[in-house]
Amino acid sequence: MAKRHKAKNSGFVKDPVKLLKAGAGFVLEDAPTDTAPGFIGKKRDGRLLLADRAESLGVLQEQLFAQGQYSGVNSVLLILQAMDTAGKGGIVSHVVGSVDPQGVQLKAFKTPTAAEKRHDFLWRIEKEAPRAGMIGVFDRSHYEDVLIHRVHHWATPAELDRRYKAINDFEARLTDSGTHIIKIMLNINPEIQKERLAARLQNPTKYWKYRESDLAERAFWPQYMEAYQVAIERTSSTAAPWFVVPAGKKWYARLAVQEILLETLTGLGLTWPKGDFNLAEERRKVAEA
Repeated sequence: MAKRHKAKNSGFVKDPVKLLKAGAGFVLEDAPTDTAPGFIGKKRDGRLLLADRAESLGVLQEQLFAQGQYSGVNSVLLILQAMDTAGKGGIVSHVVGSVDPQGVQLKAFKTPTAAEKRHDFLWRIEKEAPRAGMIGVFDRSHYEDVLIHRVHHWATPAELDRRYKAINDFEARLTDSGTHIIKIMLNINPEIQKERLAARLQNPTKYWKYRESDLAERAFWPQYMEAYQVAIERTSSTAAPWFVVPAGKKWYARLAVQEILLETLTGLGLTWPKGDFNLAEERRKVAEA
């Protein structure tokens, strides 16, 4: 059994991996949005710990990448889903951004193009699955096709049912091939979103993030929460569970996602590859060069 990751002076009194996993009977409406489950520290403590753990995360990511250069089959896929302003970009910058970028495959899925719409919804997703040795990050993902499509009735109930099943099959194929899937919903409430939208309009460096469509989608908040509830119920599995992370405190959300990544990578039992050469012979050649 792989040794469980333990961060020194972690500040966690309860395992956030267990606390935040959406298990049987999960109810999104009851999930916290502005707390720090399992953590006893303050914002400053969380930020310091995030920086402290970045080194450990970097080592594990490099070992994963190094194994991928040889015969390793493992990869990790981090899926980020959330309502606007929940902090997906901050997770990418502050958590994933702390590792070597050559070992990261980042894909931000936008509205499908006309060419992509001629194919099944998973067609463009499958092409972006992480290669062996990589950490893949989906900033939004195939779940848009069962979230916004459910909310706006762009797909029939029968088609949505087909898509949930197709997603489960797709993720099962990924896990069978060595990809370890982490599905994160960053959970905020309408009040938090309103504050963050207003803040964007007060900061010229944030204007570019503001979209009028954000307000239009806010009007469908209850429908989105229902769509997330159904998606979590229909697509959670032992191999590809959902984690619902309170994102009202951005520092905590980043720390929690980092913890989940650390535990996932530690569970792979990663080591440094020994190479495919005769060590003594190569040392001799270098000495004589």
